[in-house]
Amino acid sequence: MMKFLFDLFPVILFFVAFKIYDIFVATAVAIAAAILQIGWLWFRHRQIDKMMWTNLAIIVIFGGATLISQDEAFIKWKPTVLYWLIATVLLVSNQMFGKNLIQAMLDKQIVLPSFIWNKLNLGWIGFFMSMGCINLYVAFNFSIDTWVTFKLFGATGLMLTFIVLQVLMLGKYLKDTAPLLTEDAAAAASDPKDLEEKSKRTSKKL
Repeated sequence: MMKFLFDLFPVILFFVAFKIYDIFVATAVAIAAAILQIGWLWFRHRQIDKMMWTNLAIIVIFGGATLISQDEAFIKWKPTVLYWLIATVLLVSNQMFGKNLIQAMLDKQIVLPSFIWNKLNLGWIGFFMSMGCINLYVAFNFSIDTWVTFKLFGATGLMLTFIVLQVLMLGKYLKDTAPLLTEDAAAAASDPKDLEEKSKRTSKKL
């Protein structure tokens, strides 16, 4: 939960600053928050995820363009650029280099058939492409206030909903890959005497 809130830190501050001031102050606050976020992670762990660097670069470029030009259109494009960039990386890595990045991130936690990993990868590509389109639709068809609210609550809600659907889809596979009893443990569960006899034989050999 704390990591989730930490990841949302710049977005939350962006929302609060917008409600108190305006989109330009909110943009400056979001840039500063993203820089502070990177600084804190480096101070604590001496390691920064590549996606964090990417997000920082995009918000500095598009946020900076917004502040220099005083045109809010640039900051509205920022989430879409990030979503589409992630989708492109997932697609190119899989199609051109044969590497499923979703599997690379999660295969230590769960074991799945290869076709399910491919479905997950395609699912996330579709999700991020769709999120990019939805962001543009809301940003340029509704008020700036509606878009800022959507950016925090709508986008986050859609992300959580998609993750829950993914977990539900994977439910049966998670059960299938649950740790099984070892051979000796299974024997002990069925007949403790068998395990005792096996232990005695092993002791005599030693």
